[in-house]
Amino acid sequence: MAGRILIDLFMTLDGVAQGPGGIDEDTSGGFRFSGWQAGYPSSGMGETVSQGMQQLDALLLGRRTYDIFAGYWPQHTEGPSGEIGRLFDRVPKYVATRDADIDLSWKGSVRVGDDLAAEIAEMRAQHHEVHVIGSIDFVHSLLAAGLFDELNLWVYPILLGRGKKVFDDGALPSVLRLLEPPIVDDSGVMLLRYGRTDRVPEVGTFED
Repeated sequence: MAGRILIDLFMTLDGVAQGPGGIDEDTSGGFRFSGWQAGYPSSGMGETVSQGMQQLDALLLGRRTYDIFAGYWPQHTEGPSGEIGRLFDRVPKYVATRDADIDLSWKGSVRVGDDLAAEIAEMRAQHHEVHVIGSIDFVHSLLAAGLFDELNLWVYPILLGRGKKVFDDGALPSVLRLLEPPIVDDSGVMLLRYGRTDRVPEVGTFED
C-alpha cells in the first residue's frame, strides 16, 4: 500500500497559519502577530499532536520551516520532553526548495522540488506516513496540485484579520471527507481531520 502525505497545521478561525509558534517565526508581509499560538492557553491539544506523530517516518518541509526546525530540534532531544526532537532527528527530512545551496547539515536531510509530483510518488513508495508541518507557502503548492492525503487542522478561536491563510485562491477544487468527529479542548481549540476524495464540488440551484 502506498504511503500517505499528511499536512499538519495550526490555524486561526479566519484561516491564518502564518507564524504560530514564535515572535520571529514569520513576520513577512509586515505580519505583526507572529507567535499568536504561544500566547493562547490550550492544555489539551499537546497529546493529540504527539499521538498524530506516532506513525510519522519522514518529514516534508518548506525551506523556512526547515531552517526553524534545524535550528531548534537538534538541541531538544534529551529527557521525556525530547521525544519529538528525537523523532525528528531520526527520520528522513525532505526539504522543498529550488535553492541548491541550502545548508542541509541536519542529518537525514535532502533537497526536493525539481519535480515535486514524481518526488512525492517516490516518498509514498518508501514511507508509511510523510508529515508536512507548517510550511504554509509550500502547503499552497500541495493544495493546488492535490498532492496530499490527509489535512489535520488545529483551529484556534482567534481572529487575526490578516496573514498567510491556509486556503488561497489556488487550491484545487475538491471535496474532503471528515475522518473522525472533531476533538475540542477546554479552551475551544478544535482538531479537524480531513481526507482527500476524488469528488469535485457540484453546483446547482435549490428548488422548492
